[in-house]
Amino acid sequence: MAIQQTKVNERYEETSFTAKQWMKFIVPSFIGILLFLIPISVDGRVTIGLGVMADGLQAAIADYIPLFMTGVISLSALGSIAIKALPQGNFRNHTFISNIFDVGPFWISLRVLGALFAIMTLTHIGPSYISSELSGGVVLFDLIPVLMVWFLFASLFMPLLLEFGLMDFIGTILRKIMHPLFKLPGRSSVDAMASWMGSGTVGVLLTTQQYENGYYSKREAAVVASNFSIASIAFSLVIAKFLSIDHMFVPFYFTVVVCGVVAAVICPRIPPLSLKKETYHETVGKQIDEEVPKGVSTLRWGFDKAIEKADQVKSVKAVVKKGMFNVADIWFGLIPLVMALGTVALVIAEFTPIFTYLSYPFIPLLNLLQIPEAAEAAPAMIVGFADMFLPAVVGSGIESELTRFVIGVMALTQLIYMSEIGILLIKSKIPINIFELFVIFLQRTIITLPIAALLAHLLFF
Repeated sequence: MAIQQTKVNERYEETSFTAKQWMKFIVPSFIGILLFLIPISVDGRVTIGLGVMADGLQAAIADYIPLFMTGVISLSALGSIAIKALPQGNFRNHTFISNIFDVGPFWISLRVLGALFAIMTLTHIGPSYISSELSGGVVLFDLIPVLMVWFLFASLFMPLLLEFGLMDFIGTILRKIMHPLFKLPGRSSVDAMASWMGSGTVGVLLTTQQYENGYYSKREAAVVASNFSIASIAFSLVIAKFLSIDHMFVPFYFTVVVCGVVAAVICPRIPPLSLKKETYHETVGKQIDEEVPKGVSTLRWGFDKAIEKADQVKSVKAVVKKGMFNVADIWFGLIPLVMALGTVALVIAEFTPIFTYLSYPFIPLLNLLQIPEAAEAAPAMIVGFADMFLPAVVGSGIESELTRFVIGVMALTQLIYMSEIGILLIKSKIPINIFELFVIFLQRTIITLPIAALLAHLLFF
């Protein structure tokens, strides 16, 4: 039997929860934990239940995904143009269609650009630098298939984490750790775990939905999304293998964790993140209270808040419908932007000297930190803003194992890369812009580079 606490005349009146209320919290939350937070080893690779489903679907339909998503991206552009051409009423009064396609001119232009890039890449028509396997080809054939399947399952099953009390329970339990250390609610630890075990994009999606539902302030949402959407263990191993340092994976990932924690402690305390307002999303207001009343144990209060949250779910159909809308919103609203902005970012990185010029200030810093082949390594310090995998591409040809080690750590700790996480944040309602993202990227680079170099010199080389 559980205890529910309701404040009456400064005392707490104890009432019992029924077995049905308990199960309404326990069963969906347990399934959510299994899918999102429990690591599974498959063929020697660490993933999560959600990842197994995503990888299975992607393998089954891999040959058809680029064509299918080109159709989706094109429909997104055409639908957005068509709905603007229609008179007030008609489809514009349909809530689902309006929310998906009725967007502003700037977003329409990006959807059209994404559609053009997708068609050009798929058919190899137009400038070669657009459809190149280093630019549009990476986005359409490598990145978008992963995003499509991950967002499909993440959007459908994320209500298991959000709607049935698990976030409320964990938030109450871990608040005493997360708030003093990172100035965040306890529930932000779930975002980090979902990223760590599964995918950084899943963490950002989780954070976005929490913000839009009133569980993070503007500052908290910006901090969590830009500091806790960490790369999964599986992708970290891919980076290590590509740089030929996988035989050092344990010290490598230890360094990544140390650098990530230090950056997550410092970045929220300096601008631009420290200047974000502590106000909540205007349409919902504040919906969170992790404070534990005096005289009530943290564990008991956590269960109380969780069961109260789960008891608010009155219809499974409504939860499923919300999940399906999230899938459509991601596929038609976000993925066209990934195609457009991701391609542009990779064209700039691969076919122009811009990132090389921007990397010049890092050469003396790398020399100061006694990193061999500093001139060759410098572009890897900045090119990650375009895409997380690019530093590994730049560093793969470097002879020094210590330098490759540091480059790999930086690729995983910079976090802000425009081909994926950056576009997610720009598309979201979290108040953060591209300039602020670049500043945070530089801050994380400057903070974590000396730590990575120090640990590499002192402990591992």
